[in-house]
Amino acid sequence: MKISKVVSNIPASPTLSLTAKVKKLKAEGKNVIGFGAGEPDFDTPDPIKSAAIEALRKGRTKYTPVEGMSELKEAICASVHSDYGLKVTPENVIVSCGAKHSLYNLFLTLFEAGDEVLCPSPYWVSYPPMIELTGAKAVAVDTRRNHMTLTADMVREAITPRTRGIVINSPSNPTGMVFERRELEDIAALCVEHDIIIISDDIYRKIIFDGTEFFSIATVSPEVAQRTFIVDGSSKTYAMTGWRIGYCIGDRDVIKAMGRLQSQSTSNPTSFAQEGAIASLTGDQSGVEERKKIFEKRRDLIVSKLEEIPGFEIIPPKGSFYTFPSITGYMDRFSSASDLAEYLINKALVAVVPGEAFGAEDHIRLSFATSEKNITEGVERIRDALASLP
Repeated sequence: MKISKVVSNIPASPTLSLTAKVKKLKAEGKNVIGFGAGEPDFDTPDPIKSAAIEALRKGRTKYTPVEGMSELKEAICASVHSDYGLKVTPENVIVSCGAKHSLYNLFLTLFEAGDEVLCPSPYWVSYPPMIELTGAKAVAVDTRRNHMTLTADMVREAITPRTRGIVINSPSNPTGMVFERRELEDIAALCVEHDIIIISDDIYRKIIFDGTEFFSIATVSPEVAQRTFIVDGSSKTYAMTGWRIGYCIGDRDVIKAMGRLQSQSTSNPTSFAQEGAIASLTGDQSGVEERKKIFEKRRDLIVSKLEEIPGFEIIPPKGSFYTFPSITGYMDRFSSASDLAEYLINKALVAVVPGEAFGAEDHIRLSFATSEKNITEGVERIRDALASLP
């Protein structure tokens, strides 16, 4: 049966495809160590699960408002005021089926054919495909020349009369880099000058290391806040990846339009998952800090192990749970990062994500959302496999 051109041109998510491949190999009895999954390996905290279970027991399984339960939107507003110092109302919030869904709805609401959207590269794998589904063009702004850090000068060079938006992801997936206040202030000034919409993907904002400060571009000034859309969700901070709860905060007219779009696709997010999300935001937050400390310890371990591999170059991540080593020392023996990744899965039973998916063909991504034992053994397997090359 014929598949439409639009869908035919959409690549499958490489990270989800890799995760599925690892699960298949494990089901076949192979001792695979996967560094591909972008999800915490912790269980969802019990109070969050209990809230959802209680909602089920009480029969809270009906439709909710398309844009999300009022109680959840109020909790999001309170969280944003506490963490950002921004005052937003429920009319500025829409809840969707995960932050990815929020981004997709936002892109489809804002952009159209002829528009250009700047994506600092390396970027999260799904930004370009989602942007291009709107008819707009995703424009990569390569940060590798500046140690994975975006500058206002880079943005200025990339702006054209067609530039309509820019995506800011801090901490970054895949690099783990965190934008500094000064950088964001300079970029924000350019966005105001050129009437550029800012999409701030803050999904990893609670996972930051070394005392690094998280600074949101939305807080630069009221003028910048008016053109900024914050996207966040429950998945990374609260280990709720399968619950599929995300949200977008921004201009109420755009949020209302996103609601119309959502009403013709998924309708509301799952009712009892929303109840769990309320508990995540209003309950004890000490577990967030505890999980962050565990991630930081794992970060230190994986960086130290990767630094032992000749030919790898590491910029220690300041946030998220990814490392993104350069593999330039091996590009004379492999045709691409995908070629190296294929070698590692076959030779060492270790799964990594090739950098092409992130706009960086000379890198690979490793998630350290796994145990210290897996990190140690997995990186040692990588080291040994590469050392055995002729």
